[in-house]
Amino acid sequence: METPENEINSNPNNSQLSTLNSQLLTPGYCFILAANFLLFFAFYLILPILPFYLTEVFETGHALVGVILSSYTVAALCIRPFSGYLLDTFSRKPLYLIAYFIFTSIFAGYMLAGVLTLFIMFRVVHGLAFGMVTVAGNTIVIDITPSSRRGEAIGYYGLMNNMAMSFGPMVGLFMHDIYSFQTIFLCSLISGTLGFVMACLVKTPEKVPVPREPISLDRFILLKGIPAGVSLLLLSVPYGMTSTYVAMYAKEIGISISSGLFFTCMAVGMAVSRMFSGRQVDKGRITQVIKLGLYLVCICYFLLAACGSLMAVNEQITTVLFFLIALLLGIGFGTMFPAFNSLFVNLAPNSKRGTATSTYLTSWDVGIGIGLTAGGYLAQYTSFDMTYFFGACLTVVSAIFFNLKVAPHFHKNKLR
Repeated sequence: METPENEINSNPNNSQLSTLNSQLLTPGYCFILAANFLLFFAFYLILPILPFYLTEVFETGHALVGVILSSYTVAALCIRPFSGYLLDTFSRKPLYLIAYFIFTSIFAGYMLAGVLTLFIMFRVVHGLAFGMVTVAGNTIVIDITPSSRRGEAIGYYGLMNNMAMSFGPMVGLFMHDIYSFQTIFLCSLISGTLGFVMACLVKTPEKVPVPREPISLDRFILLKGIPAGVSLLLLSVPYGMTSTYVAMYAKEIGISISSGLFFTCMAVGMAVSRMFSGRQVDKGRITQVIKLGLYLVCICYFLLAACGSLMAVNEQITTVLFFLIALLLGIGFGTMFPAFNSLFVNLAPNSKRGTATSTYLTSWDVGIGIGLTAGGYLAQYTSFDMTYFFGACLTVVSAIFFNLKVAPHFHKNKLR
């Protein structure tokens, strides 16, 4: 059994020690939950309106929108492996705060960007900061919580993302109908600033010095996590398509209800699933939880691709199905996220937690970037329903690969 960094060394009696070590809701954990919610609220507030911003203000086409938006993910991807190495080498909280500050400041830059080139530059820097702050935040959560409740801790931490996803896109799309883009960027700036204050209040354990290892590939990428990374990458491609283009898809097929409700339903599904998935992970059922989520997501994407055709049959039923799909997608992804995160961490020693987390998020970002770019091109030259059918096929490949390769590899190589 591993010893978490924050384990209490005093031992008045075994019962008291066990209780203290298993405590989850500490002030530090609550502060980082708040910081994570406010960071992702700022992120999701502008996410669904950026395609409209680019097309309405800079008059760009769908394909170029995909390229510009994917630059954010590509930048995050480029910094992920290095951020894991830095977090395993240096003190984590200062790196977390620096990245959080830069991430928040870029919202002010968007307000000043008057030309497309400047906007793209800010978008790239924003992606770099996002790549570092998310790896640092995930790693700090693992540091400040007991190992016996790690899956639950990661689940609730991710729940803050889902809550932000529930309110952010809906508020952003609502504000797009009433207020200017500048006002929306200002609200994201305020949210990020409040989150930075919360991040400053998080107390982290002193980093235990470890022998400095020679620079090698496994200091930047968790090599044992590559098979799981491939499966996660295939899964994140349709997710990237959904998070960016589902509002346009709804408009294309004629759904009149605000597509912000899609994100809300999806976030509710994630929130519900996280209530039980983290505990199942802590009981050792990591691969079983992932398989369950994979099968559900596969079905959902085939149904989502069919919505365009079903609208011609029955508009009311298809509209209900569209939002039901969102709820079930949320349950599927929310079930898998804590499990995949724990899978990567369980393949790594404590000294490489940052590397494990960065590999997990790098795999996700690669797929998101492909989804943003490929989704824009496929939608422009075919249609959105064909785009989501392509995504559905990728989820099937991911499920097959996970069953044949990833699950056996994990059970053979896990460290805890």
